Amino acid sequence: MKAALIFSSAHGTTEKASHLLKKQLKGDVDVINLKESSNLSLKDYNSVILGSSIYAGSVKSKLKQFIKQNQNALATKKIGLFICCMYEGDKATKQFETAYPLELRKLSVSNGLFGGEFILSNLNFFERKIIKMIDGVTTDVSKLNVQEIQKFADRFNA
Repeated sequence: MKAALIFSSAHGTTEKASHLLKKQLKGDVDVINLKESSNLSLKDYNSVILGSSIYAGSVKSKLKQFIKQNQNALATKKIGLFICCMYEGDKATKQFETAYPLELRKLSVSNGLFGGEFILSNLNFFERKIIKMIDGVTTDVSKLNVQEIQKFADRFNA
């Protein structure tokens, strides 16, 4: 089985989660950053995992665009979907549902809410101010959930 683990990341957390996930997946897995890849073809892949950070309440535009451009091809693949966000519980679930179209969610064999991080040195001045104002965060915070990444991999590998 050849898999494409395709992600879009604002500040590196989704990239970190993608590489942690790759270590748990069986088979040949290519990790692909949409920021660095254009004209990506899915024809050589049996399965596709899509992941994105939630930034300003939405997945990254590069991932939205990729999904739209590859809707037909994605419908023929084994699919996994995940997000990295700071919310937990119902709020995280709502963000996941908003992130991916219903048709894609119905096809997915594994869904993941991997948590998130605020690494202040990765943020610009404006982003740090907003995070401080909205979330009260003044130091680095990591809620990346390694157990959820493992559960996702176990479901996807099954």
